[in-house]
Amino acid sequence: MKTVDESDVGIICFISNLPGFRGILKQRYCDFIVNEVDTDRKVVRLTSLDVPPEEAAVEHDETKASDQLNRSYASEIESFRSLAGDSDAQCLETLINQVTSGKNEDSIPPIVLSANSDKSHRTAIHNFFKDNFKFLVTDTVDGPDASSKCIRVRLNSGGNNNSMGRNSKKRKERGDNPFDSRGSENWPEQLGKFLRFHLYKENKDTQEALGLISKMLGILPRSFGFAGTKDKRSVSTQRVTVFKQRASKLAALNKRLIGIRLGDFCYVKEGLLLGQLLGNRFTITLRGVVVDSEDVIKASANSLGRNGFINYFGLQRFGSGSVPTHLVGATLLRGEWKSAVKMILDPREGERNEISKAREYYKETDDIDGTLRKLPRHLVAERAILQCLKKCPGNYLQALKAIPRTLRMMYVHSYQSFLWNHAASARVQKHGTEQVVVGDLVFCKGDDTEKELGCVNPEFEYESSNDADDSSHLDEVSETDHPDGRHNPVKTVTAEDINSGKYTIDDVVLPLPGSRVIYPMNDVAEVYHHLAEKDGINLTESLHNVKEFSITSMTGNYRRVFQKPMDFEWELLTYIDGNKPLAETDMDKIAKAKLANIVKEEEAVCGNKKKDPSDCMKQSESLSKDIKLSTENNEAACAKEVKQLHVESVCGADSQGKQMALKLGLTLPSSCYATMAIRELLKTSTSVAFHKTLN
Repeated sequence: MKTVDESDVGIICFISNLPGFRGILKQRYCDFIVNEVDTDRKVVRLTSLDVPPEEAAVEHDETKASDQLNRSYASEIESFRSLAGDSDAQCLETLINQVTSGKNEDSIPPIVLSANSDKSHRTAIHNFFKDNFKFLVTDTVDGPDASSKCIRVRLNSGGNNNSMGRNSKKRKERGDNPFDSRGSENWPEQLGKFLRFHLYKENKDTQEALGLISKMLGILPRSFGFAGTKDKRSVSTQRVTVFKQRASKLAALNKRLIGIRLGDFCYVKEGLLLGQLLGNRFTITLRGVVVDSEDVIKASANSLGRNGFINYFGLQRFGSGSVPTHLVGATLLRGEWKSAVKMILDPREGERNEISKAREYYKETDDIDGTLRKLPRHLVAERAILQCLKKCPGNYLQALKAIPRTLRMMYVHSYQSFLWNHAASARVQKHGTEQVVVGDLVFCKGDDTEKELGCVNPEFEYESSNDADDSSHLDEVSETDHPDGRHNPVKTVTAEDINSGKYTIDDVVLPLPGSRVIYPMNDVAEVYHHLAEKDGINLTESLHNVKEFSITSMTGNYRRVFQKPMDFEWELLTYIDGNKPLAETDMDKIAKAKLANIVKEEEAVCGNKKKDPSDCMKQSESLSKDIKLSTENNEAACAKEVKQLHVESVCGADSQGKQMALKLGLTLPSSCYATMAIRELLKTSTSVAFHKTLN
């Protein structure tokens, strides 16, 4: 089976009839830069790798507390002896010796001072500890008789001796928290419980990057929260939160991470959840542009900005392998569990040799253990199925349910997207791109749901656009219910609506099939049912009783048919050196600012004497260590590329002639695919295979 084409998944039409032109998408991954846009409409950028000032203040206090542990307390103990007596002073001295010896906190028991019925004297003792022993706390417990009380002294669990937090809870006692809370008992009160930071990564998907960071920190991957995943073959920056971790600890990882940087740290009260973003800002460079006239580019770019593009689900939604995810989804919807497992596990064209060999081995031998040893760990779905089949041979439904939920639901959601794309093409082919027609669905004007769903993220869809293996495609349509069922967020357009001019083509939506949606009251609705029937699926009746693999158990949702890019800008560039970046990444900007500061400082020291350019180059190369690039298969090749970036840009161009590039800047809602905007410009396929042929 060949790799999926755009027409296979309903990506057929264009808005404009303008001619296209040649341009290479993602020739280098730094030609595709993605910056998250947060819920305050701010573009998320990496601007600093420094630890935040509030942590520096906490560390200063902790240093003072730590200093307390490293000095003699003889004079304080003698003062306490005069206040409380020899017996209590001896107990206190024993406790302090245990603490200062570095003994594990769990093995240091509290002490209980002598019974005392004098409240004012007890108050004086409490105050003495507050003033002299910051690492100890006191409380009052019942004495041996009803009229007396005792003061208990123990190690301050909010203090900061070096043994604090280690082994404080056994793994089985931690429960099933939504995040990993190990070592969090000592958290300073003045810091928010979540550390938020900006994750900058090159040629890595979000899950891969966070998996590596969690391993380095020794915590579970579920400790992290993020709003959406980003393209793998790109340079991206996004917000991430982690539960009760220090910024200094994460900042220290920057020296060890390749192709990943962490920065812009701050402490917040709440962690991030999927969907908590407005969208993404894209900076896309199309290289090797060939066109008869620059006027063609100008007309196409202006049309894209003015009219937008058809809001198709991009090819990434359907997987990059020869077994498209929507075909697996259709199999699940029919309840054919064994066939679905076979589709996921069987050999397929175009995969790396080690993966192909592992699949072939399993097909020939049924040896699960041997296959698991051969199968790469990033093939999450395949490994989960095999591990379940090892425990429950022949239970294919249970094996499918062993796949992480977000990943297994991707298959069914992919089929919803397949139907939606074909319906969108039918809408354009039958009724054009300029007018609303009777029977169209539109968001209700003035309705609260329209404001919530329609403005930025109409599908509440968790954005993802990975070009990696199928298992990386985690974009998911949320099964969010309509508000209380009071009224649908959409309505069917009538002749009266058209005469009033109340709705425009930008308001038109189409449903993602489910039990809580309505379909257009025109010939576009037939497309959904006709395609589903061809695949042996009924959109109104389930063929089995497994709810999560049933369209009738999903609420469904709506998606705008046409999307205009926001803050759209473009420029034509010429270049000679094909290795030279044509757009600045966040790390480029940080390195540039550092270099400018170094030059400025040295000029001031040298009496404004200009630095030698070669010295600047050495500084730049030093700073470039913070911008190490990595590829999935060949880090050595990328190290060579980094060297070329810095040497060739100074030494001059090679023998190649001038080439043209088109640089675009645009912001899109989180559920939209930038590749579909590029497709509208070029009028060519956005498939990776096609653009490799252009290279």
